Amino acid sequence: QVQLVESGGGLVQAGGSLRLSCAASGSIFSINAMGWYRQAPGKQRELVAASTSGGSTEDYIDSVKGRFTISRDNAKRTVYLQMNSLKPEDTAVYYCNARGIWSRSGYDTGPYWGQGTQVTVSS
Repeated sequence: QVQLVESGGGLVQAGGSLRLSCAASGSIFSINAMGWYRQAPGKQRELVAASTSGGSTEDYIDSVKGRFTISRDNAKRTVYLQMNSLKPEDTAVYYCNARGIWSRSGYDTGPYWGQGTQVTVSS
């Protein structure tokens, strides 16, 4: 059974920084894609940043390019999201996501989701 546990959310002033972490647990051999989504009140969940092909490819939504950086530690089965120059519009619950998982149980396309971590940016 794969589980994703997030940490690192909180309250920060505009212009500040936060670093989110998401650790995958279970009998995992490898994870193809890991990413971060967010959902603000009254809005749909959106993909913020993705790390695919085992970490060799990254993609970001336009609104966070140049401010957010996704990175992975495959040995630790962990993905990070470094968020700099935060804006009030970045306020949302951030969710970790994992797809394409090889484990002792075989291949699972997923997706798996973390429980979410709140990020609040005050103006």
